[in-house]
Order: sequence, then C-alpha cells, then structure tokens
Amino acid sequence: MAKELNKNLHSAKANKNDEFYTQISDIERELKHYKSHFENKVVYCNCDDPKISNFFHFFSHQFDILKINKLITTCYKSQERDLFSKQNSEKAIYLEYNGHKIGKNLPTLDQIGVHELKGDGDFRSQESIELLKKSDIVVTNPPFSLFREYVAQLIAHDKKFIIVGNLNAITYKEIFKLIKENKIWLGYGFQAGNAYFEIPDKNKQDFADGVYDEKTGLVKFRNIAWFTNLDHKKRHEDLFLYKKYYGNEHEYPKYDNYDAIEVSKLTNIPFDYEGFMGVPITFLDKYNPKQFEIVGCSYDYGRPDGWDKNINMNVSVNGVNIYKRLLIKNKNPKKESL
Repeated sequence: MAKELNKNLHSAKANKNDEFYTQISDIERELKHYKSHFENKVVYCNCDDPKISNFFHFFSHQFDILKINKLITTCYKSQERDLFSKQNSEKAIYLEYNGHKIGKNLPTLDQIGVHELKGDGDFRSQESIELLKKSDIVVTNPPFSLFREYVAQLIAHDKKFIIVGNLNAITYKEIFKLIKENKIWLGYGFQAGNAYFEIPDKNKQDFADGVYDEKTGLVKFRNIAWFTNLDHKKRHEDLFLYKKYYGNEHEYPKYDNYDAIEVSKLTNIPFDYEGFMGVPITFLDKYNPKQFEIVGCSYDYGRPDGWDKNINMNVSVNGVNIYKRLLIKNKNPKKESL
C-alpha cells in the first residue's frame, strides 16, 4: 500500500496536480514548535488564497500570541470564493494584515482589504518577489512540481521558511546539496507520518482506493515532510544507538562498490562503527548534525570527496541494488553503548 500511495503522489506531480490543501490541525501541530522565531517578523504565505487558506487562518488567529509584525498572503490567479480556485482569473490577489481588530474581533477580509495584483500571482513574478523581499519567514505548501525552483528562490533571497514537500525531494540534486551543508533540514513532521490533504473534486479520480477517502474528502500520503531552516529542539536530540558492529559484522554487509556498510533500519545503526554507513532517507527525521555527518548519497551528484567517479553510485549488496541511501558517519563512535 505504501508503494501505491507514493505512486499516486508521483503521478500527481507528473500531471502537475499541485492542489493539495494542508489541514489546520497539521499546521497547528508543526508551527507550535517555532513560536520564538515569529516575534516581530513579517510572515509571507505566497501560495495561499486568504479567503480559504488554512495558513492565513492560523496566522491571523495567532497573530498576537506569536507577536507577528505583519502577515502577507498572495495566491495564483484566484478570485473565486469556492474552496478550490479554478485559476482562470486574469488577476491574482494579495493581502497585508497588521493585526488590528474591530473591537475584540478579527476584521473581515473586506475590512482588512484584499487587493488585486497586476499579474497572475506566480511566486516567480516580480510582484511576488517584491513582497518576498519585504518578508522574514515564508510558510506555505508550495507546488510539489516546482519544489526545486521554489526552494532555490528562498535560498537566493536568504529567507527563513517552513514549507511542506515530498520527502523524496531529499534526493533531488539541488535539495540534497543544501541538506548536506546543513542549510535545510526536516521539521517535526506529520502525525504518525501521515499527511492528509483536501483536493478539488476534479482530481479525485487520480487516486487509488485507500488513498482518497470518500467520507472525509481527503487524500492520504506517507512521504510528506516539513522542510525548514529554522532551528528547533528536535534537531538537537541524539538518536539512541544500542546495536554493536564489532562482533556482529555479519549483520552489516559491505556494499559491492562502496566502502560502506548497509544499515537497512535506523534502529540498527551501530554505536561503535567509525566508517561510512548507508541508511534510508528517513534518517533525516532523526538527524542531529552534532551526532552525525552526512557525507553523501547513493547518487552520482552525492559522491563523497575522494571517491572514484568511475565507480557506479547505485549501491548494491551481492549484486542486488539497494534503494536510495544517505551516506553518513558517526561523529562520536563509542566503544560501549550508554
């Protein structure tokens, strides 16, 4: 079933189906860990129609609690009052909210003032870039099919961010480089590792049984993560290691074409091994840069320094290829487990 879920997500990406709407409960659950980062900051949600966006809903209601300076939202060609935009308007809209209230109540969108943009509101448009320059932290669910380009823009403008993306983006050449250099990392993640999104009715047929739930109207994906460059507590927690390598070498086969051992489960990472190890990409959810170093990945662009470029980077054991692997090293191997 997990493969089927991932297959549907990849199919959606290939068809440029980027209409996945994040639930307010998932937004609340993740952003509670970053409260200190928002004080006196301008928050920008640049893929969000303020009329229906749960990101706008969250930040407008938490404005005073988070001590935000300003909230800006823009959307792509959306002037519809339905939940899902048909994206057929010639003009997009934007909103700037500074936290003022009408009595004790939040103002309506009309009272805040929703304005038209001259263009289509694409995050790459000059209008959107000018708003980006005015912001401090970007928080949104960007188009999955444009994830590389979206992140590249944030990095180019030196912006802080918390965004939703496909976990397999870790293996994109451009994203992996940022992860390896500790410029991007994962957030806390979705509850039980599952993300549920609302989708337009027209896209329901794109998903297999068990992925789209008729009762809730939600699609379920496992391979979704929060990507950020804001520091958080989880990132500094050590992964507890209790397995021993020396004396149990038979449990850790070496790759045919790589001087590294295969560790198929995170719980099997040995505490006493000093060399390179190949681990699943889910390792990033437990990655503490003080405990481990990411030295590469099992792709050509992820070759560690000094490794022969003539050697095939698709790691294998006894002739059997191994799925995507991060290559890591324990910075502080121990002789005995704590």
